[in-house]
Amino acid sequence: MKTLAIPDPKGGEIGKCALIALGSNQSSVAGGPAETLCRALEIMVGMGVQVVALSPFYSTYAFPAGSGPNFVNTTASIRAEGEPDQVLAILHAVEAELGRERHSRWAPRTVDLDLIAMGDVVSPDVQTQTDWREIPLEQQMAKAPDQLILPHPRLQDRAFVLVPLADIAPDWRHPLIGKTVREMLNDLPEADKKGVWPLE
Repeated sequence: MKTLAIPDPKGGEIGKCALIALGSNQSSVAGGPAETLCRALEIMVGMGVQVVALSPFYSTYAFPAGSGPNFVNTTASIRAEGEPDQVLAILHAVEAELGRERHSRWAPRTVDLDLIAMGDVVSPDVQTQTDWREIPLEQQMAKAPDQLILPHPRLQDRAFVLVPLADIAPDWRHPLIGKTVREMLNDLPEADKKGVWPLE
């Protein structure tokens, strides 16, 4: 597997960066899922994004269960010019270059790049973020927001995000929940955490 040389974050830098989650469970023009994630990061760098820190790669089960092959997941801390919507546009451009097509939610995909957080930004507002964060699972499967929600409303529920995120930003604190990444990860059921293991 191709690897990337990413500098270790210096003290305090993570809190000033955007946190993104990357996942793939389909091959792309770049190769298999792991190679696809490496290529996604290279494309971002070519677009002027600075990758400050990158977690190890993990294997995870597709969600919902049985919806596709296992994923390869990682997280990164990045610096990019612009507002959250502009950073999201960069991520979507990278997805498009790697052949991402959006047919249905939680379907197999060549690459999935999610903007998880930008410092302590809450977007578009506290009430909207809270409403989407508290939406029941059955409604999550039927509807999706039509605007960027920050922090990502499912962040606290997803081991495949929190496990790798704890490698690079364990002390980042959710501005509304008030818990760190490490604390949110500790709150998850052990069964969820066991569904995320180092990529071999």
